[in-house]
Amino acid sequence: MRIIILTLLFLSSFYKSKAQDSNKYNNAIPNVVDSLYREDQFYIGLTFNLITNQPESYSQNGFSGGLHFGFIRDMPFNKRRNLAIGVGLGHSLNTYNSNLFIGEEPSGETIFRTLGSSDNADRNRFNTNLIEMPIQFRWRTSSPMNYSFWRIYGGVKLSYIYYYRAVFENKDISITQTEIPELNRMRYAAILTLGNGSFNAFFQYDLNTLFDKNAMINLDRINLQTLKFGIEFYIL
Repeated sequence: MRIIILTLLFLSSFYKSKAQDSNKYNNAIPNVVDSLYREDQFYIGLTFNLITNQPESYSQNGFSGGLHFGFIRDMPFNKRRNLAIGVGLGHSLNTYNSNLFIGEEPSGETIFRTLGSSDNADRNRFNTNLIEMPIQFRWRTSSPMNYSFWRIYGGVKLSYIYYYRAVFENKDISITQTEIPELNRMRYAAILTLGNGSFNAFFQYDLNTLFDKNAMINLDRINLQTLKFGIEFYIL
């Protein structure tokens, strides 16, 4: 009799435990697939800045590089959501090392000239800080459950140089120039990003020149347009 009672108690405890487990799973929140997902992303890029459309006497030296970062809002427009428009807001830092000296006359007129070996320059650098707005047409192989996919994002980037300076240094003097009326502070560029996952190749070509028609060296327009290429990372 005691054995029967113990057996009944054991079975009762077993079925109670199973019922609790069943209720636990029934009450669990199921995985939900977001069919209306967006690829809103933070981005960060590192680039090499190559100058094109330059006068014959101009040359780059040392490393000219850039850093840009920001956030892009993704707006899909087809049912599969692999096509979208992306609009972002970001910041860009750039350095250009070259033989282009930028100074100022006592009258306030900007001086543009190319340096020679006799100038003994230890540093000759032009830095820019920009607020930028990328606008992209986006194609990708993404899905609601696939977070690593191929992408091709092409478009334009509108930027504004809000801070800049040209620095020249040698063992005798140091010159910093922060007023350059000839600088085209509004920037327009074509951009392309392609790759897979977080790691992507990045290209940018400025559509307007860095300086306007009044910036000249020996009656030759300076022009200067930037081609940037490097890597860009996207973080969801």
